[in-house]
Amino acid sequence: MKLTKIAAVAAASAVALTALAACGGSSDGDKAEGGSDTVTLWLAGKEDTPKKVEDWLVKEFAAQHKGKNLKVQHIDWGELIPRLNTALQSDKTPDVVEVGNTQAATFTSVGAFTDLTDKLDQLGDNIGPKSFVEAGTYDGKVSAVPYYWGSRYIFYSKKAFKDAGIEIPTTLAGFNDAAVKLKADGGDKYSGFWLPGQDWRNGISWIFANGGDIAKQEDGKWVATLSSPESVKGLTELQGLYEKATTAPKDGKDAEPWTAFNNGEAAMFMAPSWARWSVDKKKAADLGGFALPGTEGGAAPVFAGGSNLGISAKSKNQDLSFDLLKLIYSDEFQQQLAKNGLGPANDTFTGLMGDDEFAKAAVAAASNSKLTPASPEWASVESASIMEEFFGKIASGGDVAAAAKATDDKLNAALNK
Repeated sequence: MKLTKIAAVAAASAVALTALAACGGSSDGDKAEGGSDTVTLWLAGKEDTPKKVEDWLVKEFAAQHKGKNLKVQHIDWGELIPRLNTALQSDKTPDVVEVGNTQAATFTSVGAFTDLTDKLDQLGDNIGPKSFVEAGTYDGKVSAVPYYWGSRYIFYSKKAFKDAGIEIPTTLAGFNDAAVKLKADGGDKYSGFWLPGQDWRNGISWIFANGGDIAKQEDGKWVATLSSPESVKGLTELQGLYEKATTAPKDGKDAEPWTAFNNGEAAMFMAPSWARWSVDKKKAADLGGFALPGTEGGAAPVFAGGSNLGISAKSKNQDLSFDLLKLIYSDEFQQQLAKNGLGPANDTFTGLMGDDEFAKAAVAAASNSKLTPASPEWASVESASIMEEFFGKIASGGDVAAAAKATDDKLNAALNK
């Protein structure tokens, strides 16, 4: 099936990248591979998969398949959708690809990936998280399976908490109060909680925690719910943090939130579990972690970061590609993911992420995590920056209810094309 839907979601910059690839660009990722002798794996990001884990995968694949090779290509997240739009419908397709969990439906809905439903039992009995399996399922068929997850939680300065006389908060209201106090104690240029205005991936936690949502399915259609009383309550709380707890730019996004912490300009930031390794080593002794608390205690629902894997439906190496998936799901590879702080797709090995406060925070946050609406059109929402624009308005002091209603109208149109 042609990937016409994917082409339709690309923004102007993405369209330009797609056109470049279609014209026969010289990037290695677009070249035809060596038939059954070479399996090509596209991984997103530079080292989101740790290099030593990737090296093991390449070496082990070659060892198990004499005369065959695994070639790994790294694709920047910003280029992934347009590159796949071109590559997956050509004879130069990669064999196995990583996609973000929110991007999976864009490809599963148009038959871009091979149906794996009848082969899932060969990958193991403990595939998860469940929300990632659901993200890779369309029309009852699973064609994108979980790769790794990284639940978002709070990283904080132990010294800042001690100096302010603050204990780790156990409710969301307590967290909000702590963030405001830390800001007040730190001064005009200090953030109690680093929260860029367009950082919707963290901001939606306040919506979820108060019982709201982005959108829900009703009678086969998506209905946006940002303007529900529950969502507005969460957004109003969040607006208070924008006003009183952070110095982050109103047009800032969620890239590298640890930078302000490393510079001594923030007491807390929120990020997926792997962000721990980006904190300055000199600050390691001062770094702590805890799950964002819910309104009544426990862990608040947070947006789960992470990826899925799919086999290109046009791959000429279907059997070898599935062998690669089986290797990725092997105990040894799953253990390596867990030991490197990435949530494994086999939850048997979650305990290997450690037993310190960071591992406990990651597991607690993951236990109540959520994803964005599983609509095939969600990629169009991200390409159009609808959520960034909305949260930017909230951060800038706009009327919460009015902005939510206007954004619901945009989401209803985008999700139900």
